[in-house]
Amino acid sequence: MFSPYDFNYTWVFTGSHIILCAAFAALALLAWRLKWPRWLLVVFLAVASWALAGSLIVHRLMLANEPLVLPTQAFLPDGRGRVLDMGAGSGRSTLMVALGRPASRVTALDIFRGSEYGIGDNTPDRLIANARVAGVADRVDVKVGDMRQMPFDAGAFDAGVSAYAIDHLRGDGAARALAEAARVIRPRGQFLLMVVNVDWWVRVAFPSIHGHGYFSTLQDVARWRDALTTAGFDVTEIGTQPGTLFLLGERKAD
Repeated sequence: MFSPYDFNYTWVFTGSHIILCAAFAALALLAWRLKWPRWLLVVFLAVASWALAGSLIVHRLMLANEPLVLPTQAFLPDGRGRVLDMGAGSGRSTLMVALGRPASRVTALDIFRGSEYGIGDNTPDRLIANARVAGVADRVDVKVGDMRQMPFDAGAFDAGVSAYAIDHLRGDGAARALAEAARVIRPRGQFLLMVVNVDWWVRVAFPSIHGHGYFSTLQDVARWRDALTTAGFDVTEIGTQPGTLFLLGERKAD
């Protein structure tokens, strides 16, 4: 679906449902016109209906081509401060903060290593271009770096976010990234972690793509709560949105 932003997610995520819907709707029309067996018509209509539902889930509920929306108003409630976005990608979570907290300044950190995690040609220029579209480029800085070893001083940020990035790290990567978050966020500062939650919305839209704890009802709430606590945060809120589990933590006082 049309968007002024260019987050450049793979077509499998953003466009495959529309293609399948159009193809099977055309087959259903052909089956009806040529009087093919009724069961074929039913199958074609069922697949077209599923694909339409999947497209609505991806674009209307998950907002695949739009900036993310803050899942909790408890994050940075005074609306101002220096915020770090860890694993910013092409900018959906950076814009989430910049638009949702218009007195804040956001530093977007990512390795920016070409195509990764469903984003094609992931570059700082793409993120800045999206920030310009949103009208927030004057409050967004971009830094190339690894969230597991960040190039920032201790306590440099008032708050931090990470959306669908830390849960992609393997081995001890997630623990290292969360420990780094606790290092660079000031005491009593906040950290908002958003990870993929394979709920029924995801199961309907992507029944054949497994991963992220696909066969569990929620992706390890206890695991992420414990990981944040171990890193040095008090978890103050846990919740869900379509396709998302979020946890809000507060950096423990030194």
